[in-house]
Amino acid sequence: MIGKDKVLYLSRKDVEAVDISMTDIIKALDSMFAEKGQGKVEMPPKPGIHTRPDAFIHAMPAYIPSLGSAGMKWVSGYPGNQAKALPYISGLLILNDPDTGIPISVMDCTWITAKRTGAATAVAAKYLARKDCSSVGIIACGVQGRSNLEALSCLFKIEAVKAFDVLPEVAKSYAAEMSSKLGLRIDAVDSPEKAVRGLDVVVTSGPILKHPKPAIKAGWLAKGAFASPVDFDSYWQGPALAEVDKLSTDDKAQMAYYRETGYFQKTPEPYADLGEIAAGRKPGRQSSDERTMSINLGLALDDMATAILVYKKAVKMGIGAELPL
Repeated sequence: MIGKDKVLYLSRKDVEAVDISMTDIIKALDSMFAEKGQGKVEMPPKPGIHTRPDAFIHAMPAYIPSLGSAGMKWVSGYPGNQAKALPYISGLLILNDPDTGIPISVMDCTWITAKRTGAATAVAAKYLARKDCSSVGIIACGVQGRSNLEALSCLFKIEAVKAFDVLPEVAKSYAAEMSSKLGLRIDAVDSPEKAVRGLDVVVTSGPILKHPKPAIKAGWLAKGAFASPVDFDSYWQGPALAEVDKLSTDDKAQMAYYRETGYFQKTPEPYADLGEIAAGRKPGRQSSDERTMSINLGLALDDMATAILVYKKAVKMGIGAELPL
């Protein structure tokens, strides 16, 4: 811990330099989801403001007693930023001392948001995907396309990846970069269908849209496959969602809220949230031919489970700037 009258500021460069491993983030989230399923955490619904169509700025508070992690993320997502050479996701995260409520750290949340989202997909896949999954389809080759594949590669022996993006050059660049980084065979493909059919795991990670024009049709997702729509249901047509045998989410209350605001109009009700599955209160995959899906909305609990790891390691490494309160 730093001094009582100081707060540790961690820039994006600082957070990246701390370099918490994806494996450690997955373990932290897995433990957190089990505690969520047992009712041992606190996370109120995230309020937000919306200054542009399909854009958001959300406040995301949460408390995980076992990790001693309490705080809030103030995060924005603006689809139009790509055309301005700006990140889609940006924001700040504040950690508080759970005993006194005093702020102990303010940090950039961009890296944390990327990594914890991929880790949440991996946790869902642990319970809902087949253990022998070896092929992955990635639709939308941005930050989340990268972090999700990185996280899945921590759990599965991946032999083949198909990557699609609406910008072909982006898919090609992604294939080259991630092949080198992860040592995987990655092929850029020219249609969403080729990144879905016959694959064991499918991740869609485009912008979150209230009124999307979804591409994925019924019959594309193979029997026994697992899907993780990081972009809500933006890429999935209603009949394709209806084919899923087990559809879960990371938080049923948040999905119900989003449904009331206009999202998920053709998405079936989830049978469980990921916390219930991780805690053993609801079953995960029960047969090899089930189509399974987890629509993870992104939880403040994910952020707090990751941020406390970043903070503790940063203090140990002497990274960041101590600022007076």
